[in-house]
Formats: sequence, C-alpha cells, structure tokens
Amino acid sequence: MAVSRVLVLRALGVGDLLTAVPALRAIRRGRPGDHITLAAPAWLADLVPLIGAVDELLPAGELEPIRARGEDLAVNMHGCGPRSHCLLKATGPGRLWAYANPVAGFADGPRWREDEHEVARWCRLVEWYGLRPDPRDLSLAVPDAPSPAPGAIVVHPGGKSPARRWPAGRFAEVARALAADGHEIVVTGNAAEESLAEAVGCRSLAGRTSLAELCALIAGARLVITGDTGAAHLATAYGTPSVIVFGPIPPTRWGPPPGPRHTVLWPGTTSDPDADRPGPELLATTPAMVLAAARAHLRVPAR
Repeated sequence: MAVSRVLVLRALGVGDLLTAVPALRAIRRGRPGDHITLAAPAWLADLVPLIGAVDELLPAGELEPIRARGEDLAVNMHGCGPRSHCLLKATGPGRLWAYANPVAGFADGPRWREDEHEVARWCRLVEWYGLRPDPRDLSLAVPDAPSPAPGAIVVHPGGKSPARRWPAGRFAEVARALAADGHEIVVTGNAAEESLAEAVGCRSLAGRTSLAELCALIAGARLVITGDTGAAHLATAYGTPSVIVFGPIPPTRWGPPPGPRHTVLWPGTTSDPDADRPGPELLATTPAMVLAAARAHLRVPAR
C-alpha cells in the first residue's frame, strides 16, 4: 500500500510551533502510516524531533514559496490566508485542510475566530476534518544535549516584538534580588539579543546555546521568568514553573494552560501589539509583582 504524504505549513517561531503540537500529534495518530513533512524555518531543526509527530523538516521561510510538490494532503497551520493558502495550493496537493478564505478561493474549512487561543485554533482545524486532538498534549521530549546550568533560574528578557518586551532593567531588578537570595541566575536569548541579555547583569547565555541546549536548560530549570515568547512555551512543554509577564496580547490567546505551575501577570488591558515600545499594560506589572510570584514558586520544593 502506497504511503500518503502530508505537508504541514507552520513557518514561524518556537512558540508558534509549540502551540501546534497537539494538532500535529492528532494528524500523526489519525494517519499513522503517512509521511508527515513540516514546512518551517531550518533553525527549528533541533526542536522538531522532540515533538514526535513529524518525519521530515522542509526548510521554509515565512510566507515564502514552498519547494514541495504534489503531496497528497496539505495542512495550513500558518494562518487563515489568503497568502498561505495560495502558497500551499501552488504545491499541487491532492487535498487542502485550512480555514475558509473566499479571497483564496477556499470555502471548505471552518471559520476563523480572531480571539481564539492558538492551541485551540489548530485543534479545532484538524477536528473539523475528523481527527481527535488533545489540547493538553503540549509536552516535549527532553533532548540529549546537556543543560548548561542545571537547576538555575532562567531569565529570558527578549521577544519577537518590542511591544512584548518587559524592560531589561526590570528583569535586572528581579534577577539581582533572586541572586541575593542565593539562586543561580542565567539569562537567555538569541544572538541578536546579546546586549539585551547583558543588560540584565547576570551570567548571559544569549547567542551561546543551540536550540537543543536551550530546551535542556529549561527542562531542568528551577524557574523561568519571561514575557510572552518562546521560552514561556518551552516552560509549559517541560512542566517547568514559570512567571510570565503578558501584554499587549492577552493570555487568553497565547498563555499557558491553567494551573499552579505557571503564573501569568497581566492587568487585563491591551494595546497595539505592533508598537515599537512596551505598552502601558506591560509596564503596569512591576518588579515587585514578578519577584513575589517568583518567590512563591521557589517556596514549593523542586521536582
């Protein structure tokens, strides 16, 4: 019997990919004999095997042409189109699973809901086509790479958008207080965030770890303190306690699942997510609030 080939488009970042994990695993369970290819950035190569639902990574940039041709099924987990729909349709798939978009000439799928949580969004898409996703299925395998700082508190001040970055000086104030309590602090970020990480004033690993090493670090961390970014989703995936400063997008869209392991700090208001500076709701969260939440987690015995 011929093996069907499935192409899934999710050419975004770490957090974006991790919110799609339950839907990806539902595809694997529903089509166990198929070859599943994920079109995503090449730099996510260390992360993809940890999901356990993908056979192959096809390097792809955001909304750039896709090199695949003639797959049996294409699944759009990138967005609601029309550009992403058209990119997938250009590969000539036998079928397309996607949200309905009349502009792209596609009316088969469910309707897009702007205020839906990102995990629920992709679960609902594959459920529409007959699969049974579990939105709680967010865990990742731990990579073989060693953690560069086992048991440390991870502070991650970066973020894709300036509007989501709590000021580095505030992270620094929290980090100094926790270091004075006797905790080891490490600061993470990508190569472009080295100066931001150094501004926190503790041991910086920004630009010095692979993605696999970052996963191992967060999997074995005592606590993660971050904003609404990929590090927060890694903390969810590994069940590592976290304190997350949210804004301007609400946690109902991108936050962790409810429970005591993750503390979300958000004043309940929103602002422009495309602004070039932190919004007022992000600045409403003070270092004292983050420090209190962090110390509350640290009073609970480590796993």
